[in-house]
Formats: sequence, structure tokens, C-alpha cells
Amino acid sequence: MKAMQKGFTLIELMIVIAIIGILAAIAIPAYQDYTIRAQVTEGATLADGVKVAMQDYYAQHGTFPTSLAATDALLGLNFTGLVKGQYVSLVDTPGNGMIVVTFGNRANAKLTAAASNTLEIYAALNANQDIVWICGKQALPTGSTSQGGAVADTTVIDKYLPRNCQA
Repeated sequence: MKAMQKGFTLIELMIVIAIIGILAAIAIPAYQDYTIRAQVTEGATLADGVKVAMQDYYAQHGTFPTSLAATDALLGLNFTGLVKGQYVSLVDTPGNGMIVVTFGNRANAKLTAAASNTLEIYAALNANQDIVWICGKQALPTGSTSQGGAVADTTVIDKYLPRNCQA
């Protein structure tokens, strides 16, 4: 009587390993891009609190603050140097309705490289003089005028920007 084969043959195991290798080669870079995009999203979320403070300042003065310190003094807040996150090292306002989010801390090395570490969000005014926030590489809406920012100022690579900040 013939003995029954138990287990897998060498060729079957090699085919399974090859399939797993191909799937890993595709999945790992895609997952890395996803995690970097999540880190950039943290920066956009942290900027939301600064946007509210800047809108309040604009409502009271008719201009945007020149720094977070100016906003703090008017509104009794203490944002200066404290808006940070797990992946964001600094959120600042250099003036003219701009918010600059700088990535550092535990952010991915592709995001902390000096050439690609800032996300800029800037204010624009529409025809009714309402504030419209422009994130990253987003286009300026028709009929709106920028208050100092420009799309080209964001250095984060396009594929890492959240969908609402892409061109």
C-alpha cells in the first residue's frame, strides 16, 4: 500500500511565499503614505483652534494678527509656543492671516525633511468679506482675495496632503 503524503511540497510553499512577498511589496509603501497623511492631518486639526482665535481677532480689529502673541494679548489666550502635537513641533502665525504648521517630533522622516516640513493655511476674503481658509495646495476660490498666503508656500509633498488640502 502507498503511503499518504502529509504536508505541502516545496514548490507549493515557494509559491505561497512569492505571493506574500508581492503583496507586501505593494501594501507597505501604500500604508506608509497613509500614515504620513494622518500625521499631516494632525497639523491641520491643530490649526483649527488658531483659526478661531484669528477670526475673533479679525472681527474685532478688521486685520489679522501679526503673531500668536498679538492674538493672546487681545483674547486672553496662551497659544504662543503651546500648539504642538505628537507629530507637529510648532504652529505659528507669521502675520497676514497665515498659519504655518511645522512637522517634527515623532513625524515620519519623509515629512520632517527640511524641504517638505511645513503646511501653510492662509486666509482669504470672498466678495462678502467673509473669511475663507485655504489649506495647503488648495486653489483660491473665484472672487476671493488672499490676505498674504500663496499656494506655493506649502512644502509638504502633494500625496501626503489631506484630500481637502490638495490642489
